[in-house]
Amino acid sequence: MTHRPESLYATDDYFDGTRFRISPPGNDERETLVFLHGVGMRLEFWEPQFIAFSRHYRCIAYDMLGHGESSLPPAIPHLSNYSAQFAALMAHLQSGPVTLIGHSMGALIALDAALRYPQSVRRLVAMNGVYDRTHEQKEAIARRVATLDGTVPDWTATLERWFGDERTLETTRKKAALTALLNTIQPEGYARTYRLFAAADDACKGRLSTLSIPALFLTGALDPNSTPAMSEAMARESAKGTAHVLIDERHMMSFVHPGSTNLALQDFLNANPCPQTSGSRSFQK
Repeated sequence: MTHRPESLYATDDYFDGTRFRISPPGNDERETLVFLHGVGMRLEFWEPQFIAFSRHYRCIAYDMLGHGESSLPPAIPHLSNYSAQFAALMAHLQSGPVTLIGHSMGALIALDAALRYPQSVRRLVAMNGVYDRTHEQKEAIARRVATLDGTVPDWTATLERWFGDERTLETTRKKAALTALLNTIQPEGYARTYRLFAAADDACKGRLSTLSIPALFLTGALDPNSTPAMSEAMARESAKGTAHVLIDERHMMSFVHPGSTNLALQDFLNANPCPQTSGSRSFQK
């Protein structure tokens, strides 16, 4: 019989309009990692991390508001709506404090959630996060917002930003997989969330000094929109922040080249162990 990764045994469930997935399924006493995807994605984005980390951790991923099979956010949403979704799901699952790992828009939500609900988050990873965009970056994303018309967008320019000139067989396969995820968007949910994403890059500005938990700000050296400078600025302003830049990686590094991302995540977890854990863990790439 062919071995199936443990995470593939996980099943979807729903709570109050939120679709979520837990691996391994059922009750588990292991430390909990919660994964939150970026705008345009859905919980399946985290499959490489579920496969790697569910051997030693309880892994949870969910569709953010307006994405996948979760309900729409308000017509004019605020970051607090998305943070409240996280807090409600954690209360429902009685998870206790978790390690919250967010990518892109998910990183913004993770930061806001950790600041609003400090009792729910014991460690934080803001992956490919945006912070205090330059004037030119603000103008570029405003132009992209202006093209939203309630339909599924043309993803060509998006994929070019994510992949650059890389044309290997593996990246071709990953590009096809990401395109398939993008094409399942809820157009209205995507538009509402993307408009917020375009305007929320300074939502945590001036607040990070109150973030008292260990925090990793992780990005790729070749990510033009979630730049190393942004991660380094967030780390400097956080009491226990660390910036880590992965050479030759771009915005979707955790999905396209998960090995280096997973190693950086595991190093952070090992360096900041939870009180009830002992020793370090490793994973198979």
